[in-house]
Amino acid sequence: MQASDLEQSMSYAVETGMEVITTYGFKVIGAIVTLIVGLVAAGIIKRTIIKAGTRSDKLDRTLVMFFASTSKYAVLTFTLIAVLGSFGVQTTSFVAVLGALGLALGLALQGTLGHVASGIMLVIFRPFRVGDFIEAGGILGTVDAITLFTTELNTPDNVRVIMPNGQVWGGVVKNFAVNPTRRADLIIGISYEDNIDSAIAIARRVIEAESRVLKDPAPMIAVQALADSSVNLLVRVWTVRADFFDTQLALNKAIKEAYDAAGITIPFPQQVVHHVHENAPPAGH
Repeated sequence: MQASDLEQSMSYAVETGMEVITTYGFKVIGAIVTLIVGLVAAGIIKRTIIKAGTRSDKLDRTLVMFFASTSKYAVLTFTLIAVLGSFGVQTTSFVAVLGALGLALGLALQGTLGHVASGIMLVIFRPFRVGDFIEAGGILGTVDAITLFTTELNTPDNVRVIMPNGQVWGGVVKNFAVNPTRRADLIIGISYEDNIDSAIAIARRVIEAESRVLKDPAPMIAVQALADSSVNLLVRVWTVRADFFDTQLALNKAIKEAYDAAGITIPFPQQVVHHVHENAPPAGH
């Protein structure tokens, strides 16, 4: 290749590169700036809605979190349309195409859209609210957020669990934060040799000494079952919701200590085995 040909090729490449940069460079820069601004704006809007909502006592935090999440996705959608518009894509036509594409995606992603519908149902009917302690999908935890697609829980051992809304709405939900009182059931086993009335009387004295046990409804102590190795006593007491776990644990400890002091035993599981010897040799052989 002659030097003149090489020079001509280099000149053509430079001109082509400059033309591409001139034509698309500013558009690319503008699209990047628009995308960054949209992402930042989406985060600011979400945080602003949450901050404003938490300041008002009249707004439910569940609704605040849901609207904040919805607003974020709406801003991101408009940002995407603006980025495409910066490249000369007709947004009106794009919206029509987006509608058709949305219909096709809706048919293909019925499960995902089902989570969105379930999220809306959770916000409308509110079987639980942000801050409630619930059991959903076999998971125990405190509700931290309800978004368009997921429900976020913090478990008692401080693990974040993110569940699809469809799994929450389509299953059984236990809400432990609604009723002001709860009932604690304790099963206490005593030996068959112990006196049942004495054991019940001791357990009743322990319950009466526990200030967190409610008088109404009245506590109940009864024989629950004649088990394989113990007589099981059923102890039922009522407490306010906040005292449930502490009262249950305290009563287990106090009843055990009271039974130890009174000589009442809580037996271990045991079995009596009888050995039958066939063709046993006569005595003396």
